[in-house]
Amino acid sequence: MKKAKARPEYSIISVRFMILIYALLCILTILFSRDFFIDTLYEGKVPDRLSLIVFFTVPSVLIVVLAISFVGLLADIVSSRPGSRFQARLLAYFIVIVIFAAAPVIVMTSAALNEIVRFWQSINTSSATRAANSFVAENYTLHLERFENILKENNFTRPDTGLNLPQDIAAVQVFRSADGDWTENSFSGDGRFSLAYPPSLESGFTTRELPRDRDTIRYVQRPAQNTLIVINYNLGGEFDAGRNALENQTERFETINTLRANIRPLIIYYYGVFFLPTLLMTVIVAISFTRRITHPIVDLTEATRRVADGDFSIQILSRRNDELGLLIRSFNAMVQDLEKSRAALVKHETISIWQNMAQQLAHEIKNPLTPIKLSAERVLRRWRNDPGNISDILENSMMAIIQETEGLSALLNEFRTLSKPMEPSQSWTSLNACIEEVISTYSNTYPRVEFNTEYAKTDIQIKIDKHRLSQILTNLFINAIDAMSGKGIIEIRTDLVKKREVCYCRISVKDSGIGIGKQEGQLVFTPYFTTKESGTGLGLPIVERIVNDHGGSIWFDSAENMGSTFYIDLPAEQSAVSHRTESPPDEGSLAES
Repeated sequence: MKKAKARPEYSIISVRFMILIYALLCILTILFSRDFFIDTLYEGKVPDRLSLIVFFTVPSVLIVVLAISFVGLLADIVSSRPGSRFQARLLAYFIVIVIFAAAPVIVMTSAALNEIVRFWQSINTSSATRAANSFVAENYTLHLERFENILKENNFTRPDTGLNLPQDIAAVQVFRSADGDWTENSFSGDGRFSLAYPPSLESGFTTRELPRDRDTIRYVQRPAQNTLIVINYNLGGEFDAGRNALENQTERFETINTLRANIRPLIIYYYGVFFLPTLLMTVIVAISFTRRITHPIVDLTEATRRVADGDFSIQILSRRNDELGLLIRSFNAMVQDLEKSRAALVKHETISIWQNMAQQLAHEIKNPLTPIKLSAERVLRRWRNDPGNISDILENSMMAIIQETEGLSALLNEFRTLSKPMEPSQSWTSLNACIEEVISTYSNTYPRVEFNTEYAKTDIQIKIDKHRLSQILTNLFINAIDAMSGKGIIEIRTDLVKKREVCYCRISVKDSGIGIGKQEGQLVFTPYFTTKESGTGLGLPIVERIVNDHGGSIWFDSAENMGSTFYIDLPAEQSAVSHRTESPPDEGSLAES
């Protein structure tokens, strides 16, 4: 018993492949997501080209895999491959489920992002920034004006000034020069504002340098060539900290403006990198899952077809332990039981057929032996009693013996044709030429029979030996002529059909005779069954044997007093077959072999 599968399970999608893709996606997400969010939220820019290439590699690979899978499934549907339409319907159900599951998430995230964008757009960052900067500038100007008034109202060159410093003056420091080297001479006030060197050698406000001049404004007075007085005005402990915070917020506002301009590309990028691969992997897994479900069903369908065609050696390989695996094992057991039953039935039928054929053959041989024996005895008796007049009966007796002997020879030749193995022909024969040749043989002999070949095609090649094809047509024409008593119309039709992806030529021979009764119709292909006085009952069985041995089929449609039509399907040349598929006539009125 051979093991076979109706269809191999080859697929570019595997569990290991999907695990590898998923692991790669997770690694890339971990490695690049932090940079992605930092670049997006803190700088407001779209990720660079390298990040785009890295992130979109996985979706691109998944799209290619999904496209190949869909193309393969579409090719299976177009070619009517078993199970493809069921797989497509099952996949459609999965995709609908995925869409229903993903739609709320997409809608909610899209709505949230739209609200965020709308909120960002409602913030007038430019006005807020200008107002804050204006406030800082005005505050600094007020401090500067107050410092100038203090300088006008107080003489910081007096020695006793440091003992009682004016309000908001943090410190007063005096430097003296000796040979160009400035050193501190005196200091009064907060020690945090003390300097190791003078901030400037010129009189006037000094340029603020951070962190040296943090929260202070410095003014230099030079009352003498070798003396510098540095006066420190206290801006308050939070002035520079607040100004720095304002500058940072200004940068954030600028980032928001940039992010607002790039929000749509970023949304597309987000969905394409973090959401699309998951959706694609779900669909790919659905395709793989549907294939795993449909493969056993396809195998069972193909195996059932092969069993229907008579191949009881088919067995389906399955490693499944679920209900489908149990079904496959039950199917294999059923086929094995059918094979055993069929073998026993075939053996019984073979013995019964040969017994019946032996009885019929003995009967057919016994019938001509009686006239042969009587003719021989008559000649022998005349030879003994009246040898002079033996010539009166000799010729008739010898002709009777010869005639009966020829009948026996024809009977044995037909029996040998029916019983011996027949090798199918591998050559192509022109159907129309053979039909015309056989018709020419009988058209002159039976002038009252009309052969109508109007519906016979002229370009059909069938794979059968020309002699065998002539034998088939001759038997069908003779039976039709006998059914019409030598007068009527015989219509010959030929057509091209396709059954189960195999191309056939269909030959039909229709007569206008008396037809075949229901009881007789069940025995027309039985050897030695005949309704004709001179028939042997081997014509149609021989035709059936020839047709079956060449991979064809034969059946008929008949009704009493309505004529009969015999149909024969024989393998035809592939290039000559039309694309339409035809089925036999209503099987309820047929007696198909």
